[in-house]
Amino acid sequence: MHTILGQPSRRVVLKGTGALAAALGTLELTGRAARVPIREALPGAMNAGSSLPDIQFDIGNYIAPAQTINGVPVRFGPVYTTFLTARLLRTPTKADQRMLANALNTIEANYPFAAGGIFTFIAYGIPYFNRLPGGLNGGLVASAMPRLAANHSRYVLEEAVPSPTDVSSLNPGISKVRFNVPVQIESNDILITLRGDDYSYVADVVSWLGGSNTIAGRSIASPRFSGLLAFTASRAMFQQMGLPRFVAATHDLPFAPFIHPQSPMWMGFADQQVDGSGPAAITTFAGNASARLTTAIAGDYFDNGAIQHLSHDILDLVQFFDLDDTGTPGSDGTFTERVQYMFRSTPPPSLGNPDQFTNGGGPSFLDNTFKGTGDALTSAQGIGTPGNEHRMGHLSTLQRSSRAADGTPIHIRMDGPGFDAMDVPDGSSQPKLQFTVFVPSADFFATMRSHQASLDLAAQYNVAVTDNGLERFITATRRQNFLVPPRRHRAFPLLELT
Repeated sequence: MHTILGQPSRRVVLKGTGALAAALGTLELTGRAARVPIREALPGAMNAGSSLPDIQFDIGNYIAPAQTINGVPVRFGPVYTTFLTARLLRTPTKADQRMLANALNTIEANYPFAAGGIFTFIAYGIPYFNRLPGGLNGGLVASAMPRLAANHSRYVLEEAVPSPTDVSSLNPGISKVRFNVPVQIESNDILITLRGDDYSYVADVVSWLGGSNTIAGRSIASPRFSGLLAFTASRAMFQQMGLPRFVAATHDLPFAPFIHPQSPMWMGFADQQVDGSGPAAITTFAGNASARLTTAIAGDYFDNGAIQHLSHDILDLVQFFDLDDTGTPGSDGTFTERVQYMFRSTPPPSLGNPDQFTNGGGPSFLDNTFKGTGDALTSAQGIGTPGNEHRMGHLSTLQRSSRAADGTPIHIRMDGPGFDAMDVPDGSSQPKLQFTVFVPSADFFATMRSHQASLDLAAQYNVAVTDNGLERFITATRRQNFLVPPRRHRAFPLLELT
């Protein structure tokens, strides 16, 4: 890990009020158990300023290379990620644009752009673009906003919609067993994403943005956000082998003994396979040789931008492990069942251990194999599945439309465990999936999410709700789409043209 003069101790006192307190609480909770990885030094990690990637989230050259665990190539991103959402209280000025640019530069001047420091991304929702002259459909935005290659009348940025299995008035037949919370389509202007291996560094930057006037142990004035914006929510995720099991055990959660002790994810299966995400370029508006889905070309204002979808999901792990009132798992909670819900049934990637429950009941690290866009259809028909059951897996349905013709994923998923009380009806802290993804268009994500639910195949081939992937175990309570601009235009994009 890089040493930074004046950086705060990992025993830093975490301070936060209001909307920022939730993320700070999760960081503090898990920071006591997490270890700061010793990562291989990379040449790009200490570069600064103009040498940093124009694709804001292109951090591949700034984290450690892939490693092989149980025969599976995996690559772990930073341990901690915090999402801060904010609404503007007024239309920003060019002076505000300079202030925000300076604030982002200050973070990078005090922490290296590396997993051992801080990665900062910033993105903007439709409400922000509606504040510009003429709004979303005015000449300023229209002249710069890329459009779908397949339909030039549609922007790459459209608002998020409820997925087919979200609780919503648009889905009257959908309900969840424990967390029957309607999804909210949020209307934030700004999304700030902070990533790093050391919880105290992430917390330090969150606090500085919130007004602490101290960063990396130095007295530096916080950004002048008062009167300009208000933070609306914060959420933190943690992603390290063993952390979900630790949190579950610490809080005496009934499913703790059944979470794999090596797993970085709540549901026991690692989601960090190298072949599960595409290169950063394929997710941008300009695309790459494998896929170009928009009208953008190199040199356009938003060429190296992308859509960032953010959702907040409550996980029903009691149902996932099929626990009864005594905490005893049932037949639907065996490893063999769970691995099919997560991956596929054609065939299951592993049958697990003789003991199907203790410590996960089987391996955590399994290959995310791409078996073609028709694999979900095959399994829905009961072809090649155990007992010819009509069953679909989460990853096989996702792959109906998530990849280019050459098999390259057209997305970068950046999801991980959370643990907090946000949107939980009884106010208790619950396991969460903090989910974000970078894609070339909002339409692409909406289609991919609809295919993930695959209600069309379920209806056509009589796939029971209890055999349709992970849909019944997840309650999405918040969704919103943002446009993450290129680095060169990351501070209040288009404002300099007004």
